[in-house]
Amino acid sequence: MTIKFPTAKTAARAILTVALLTSAASGVSAKELRLASGLPPLHPAHDPLYTDFKELLPEYSEGKLSGRLFGTEITTLGNMRASILSGMVEVGLFLPAYFPADLPNFNLVGDLSMMGHRNPQVTAAAMTEYVMTCEDCQSEFNKLGVVYTNTHANPYSILTTTPVTEPDDLSGLRLRTATPQHARWVEAMGGKAVSMPTGEAFEALSQGVVDGTVTSISDVISFNLGEVISHITLLDMGTFHSLANHSVKNNVWASLSVAEREALMKASVVANVRTTSRWLEMVQEGKAVARENGLEILEPSKALVARSEEFKAQDMVEAAASAEERFGITGAAEKIARFEALVEKWEGLISETDGDEDAIVALYESEILSKIDLANYGQ
Repeated sequence: MTIKFPTAKTAARAILTVALLTSAASGVSAKELRLASGLPPLHPAHDPLYTDFKELLPEYSEGKLSGRLFGTEITTLGNMRASILSGMVEVGLFLPAYFPADLPNFNLVGDLSMMGHRNPQVTAAAMTEYVMTCEDCQSEFNKLGVVYTNTHANPYSILTTTPVTEPDDLSGLRLRTATPQHARWVEAMGGKAVSMPTGEAFEALSQGVVDGTVTSISDVISFNLGEVISHITLLDMGTFHSLANHSVKNNVWASLSVAEREALMKASVVANVRTTSRWLEMVQEGKAVARENGLEILEPSKALVARSEEFKAQDMVEAAASAEERFGITGAAEKIARFEALVEKWEGLISETDGDEDAIVALYESEILSKIDLANYGQ
């Protein structure tokens, strides 16, 4: 006898049907939102970004909102857009870098990884304020069919199979990159940039396809890269911040009352702050694991730091010109300057919090959310 297993699409429909029937049968008045990060359970952009968000929804909405969290068997980051547009998922994690032509104004600053502050909480807040108050960005998300909430950030360094401390050490190295600016940096330093997802880095490193990766030190743990690298260079490579944390399907957002929108935003912000903090914790954990396994942790030379800063200054000019030419963005240089100013603003604000979660959340509320008209936001 041949047993026919259901396809992923069939399984997803079945689970969705069960979820809807369960909600109807329970008679609960709370609006249950279908949530998905598209990432594995141990990834910070799943836990706490989505696990805590799910737990906080009913608390902040006084029981009017709840969430049902689905795993990667239902959707992944790669097909999140299709999952949200189909209604299978109502709130999901978006990587705007996947949609350069659809979200050029977001990616204008989202792709400038090396503008990210060494404290990723600063970058996260600056990105959130920038996008929420950027009319062109909002128009792009609206056309894409989702409402933007906020962005978290993850600090990046260099993980390699050979020591890197001087500019010449990068000559000829094949480095995996995830962002356009990091790729341009590698090429400018005489290396070869190789674009691939983080999940493929382990195999690529183990087979010698690449000599290293520009990524978070946390990947020593989360992707077991400690087994296939030998050196970590603590060069500040900025942050990965091309992220739209809890992207809400347009018609779902439209169905929420202002009070429910406020609750959703508050839950999202708290989960955002916790996630960025978790990335910082994992960086320290990654360093500890690296030391335990005999990996060398290196400081970059002054020459390497200086060359990287020179590149960053020149690249911002070229990035603005390229964005205007490729995507027809207007005023790209001014928009980049505005984002840079927001990073400086939030550097001052965040420095006064000592990393306290409540203090950072309060800043989001006073500096961003209190100035947004949620009755009309996302419409």
